[in-house]
Parts: sequence; C-alpha cells; structure tokens
Amino acid sequence: MKKLDDSSQKFAKNKSHPFWRWFWLTFLVVSLAYAWYSFYTPSNDIKWVNNITSVQELPKNSNKNTLLFFTGKWCSPCQIMKREVFADNEVEKIVNSQVTPVMIDIDNHSTKELVKYYKIGTTPTTIIVDSQGKVLDFVVGKIEKKKFLEMLSNSEPL
Repeated sequence: MKKLDDSSQKFAKNKSHPFWRWFWLTFLVVSLAYAWYSFYTPSNDIKWVNNITSVQELPKNSNKNTLLFFTGKWCSPCQIMKREVFADNEVEKIVNSQVTPVMIDIDNHSTKELVKYYKIGTTPTTIIVDSQGKVLDFVVGKIEKKKFLEMLSNSEPL
C-alpha cells in the first residue's frame, strides 16, 4: 500500500462527501426559513390599545366589551395567532366593531399589575371583559379563528 505524505493526508481529511455538504446547506436553509416563518407577523388593521397598565384604565361605561390579549415577543403561539387569526379580514372587522382590543406584553414592567390581577401564567391568554370589568370569557393558549369568533359572539353586550 502506498503511504501518503503529510500534505496529501490533510487534503484527504478535509475533503468531505458531497452528500454532507448538501445536507448541511439544506438544513441551514430550512432552519432559517422556519425561524423567519415562526416570528413573522403580518400587519393588521386592528386598532390595538397598547398603553393600558392597570385595571382602572380599562374602558368603563362603554357599549363595547374589552378584549385583553396577553402576549410576549418571544411567544411562538402568540405570533401564530397574530398571523392566522388577527390578520384575517373577517376577524379585523368584527374586533374593530364589537370590542376595544388591548394587547398586553407580559414582559413589560408597566403591565405587571394587569398580569398579576388576571393571574396570567402563560401566553397567549385571551380575556373578554365587560364595561364593568367582569370577565365574560377566558382562554389560555393559542386558539383558532373559528373558536375566537365564537368567543366574540358569545360575549356580545346585550
């Protein structure tokens, strides 16, 4: 058997099989695409109220209920809901006409009072309250469009 010199041995070690090059390149592309998709949220026309920091600031004496959506920037299920539920045209119209939507970032220090008051332990959490502050419906976790629309219709003010 022929013995390889040092430079030939280094070249033989560094030359990888073409399968592995394609595998890792494909893995990288798929991973980046999934990461982008997971955190991509299209814009929507829902008129979110973002500056509420306490229960006392919730809309009172209104003919509309208030939709509280507790979320976090890191929350994948929240991003999916924003993409699949809140970006839907039908949902946008109903939310804007029937409720006052409030998006609450649970990581924001100024919203800690609301998070504690409603005992939020996980995100997403969707709560509908009436104008007196009474909880009408409460869902923990990601919900689909159909369930969300049912939640809104069951909570309409009389």
